[in-house]
Amino acid sequence: MQDEDFSQPLMNALPPAVVALALAIFSAEALMFLGGRGLVGGPDAIGWRAEAIQDWSVFPPLLDWLMETGRWTSPEMLRFVAYPFVHGSFTHAIFVIVFLLALGKLVGEVFGNLAVLVVFFASAIVGALFYSLTGEARPLVGGYPAVYGLIGAYTFLLWVGYGARGENQYRAFSLIGFLLGLQLIFGVIYDVGLDWIAELAGFGTGLLVTPFLSPGAFARMFARLRQR
Repeated sequence: MQDEDFSQPLMNALPPAVVALALAIFSAEALMFLGGRGLVGGPDAIGWRAEAIQDWSVFPPLLDWLMETGRWTSPEMLRFVAYPFVHGSFTHAIFVIVFLLALGKLVGEVFGNLAVLVVFFASAIVGALFYSLTGEARPLVGGYPAVYGLIGAYTFLLWVGYGARGENQYRAFSLIGFLLGLQLIFGVIYDVGLDWIAELAGFGTGLLVTPFLSPGAFARMFARLRQR
């Protein structure tokens, strides 16, 4: 039997951008989780999660305030890229990390680290903007809109793959269809709010942005423009 090399760290198999995002989410959650149980930070640490949600979440009135004041350089703009790293619970964060590791690996291996970061943050921003239009009273926190962007990127990969093999390309939307079905079920049973709007917007962003991030995409676009 051929010997296998088990000495290589598992993290080497993951794109660095994915590892960095996952570690950032896990580190923030670990601090809030341990602080909430009084294991670090002293008595004040119990309120770290509530403070983080207050300081970094996206509230729908924020967009109205930005449009009214025109203060687009305000530090409040950081909320649109910071909220994916703040979660409502330990379980919430773990599920996001699992999706991030699985889908980020697939997308990163094909498109590279920069594409992962672009899809992640672009989807988070667009998801927050669409959520802001709902007027929902609850703040938006967590990495699901950004991770749904990676689902959109993965859907694009499946779409291209199915097309190359002459198969039904609409099968590429099976995953998002399944997830939206779960959202509908949970929405009927529990009061889950309108977070699904941010997640769907994140998915659409990833799906639309990814073709422009594929290797040689701009070269092909310019070649087509010159032919016209």
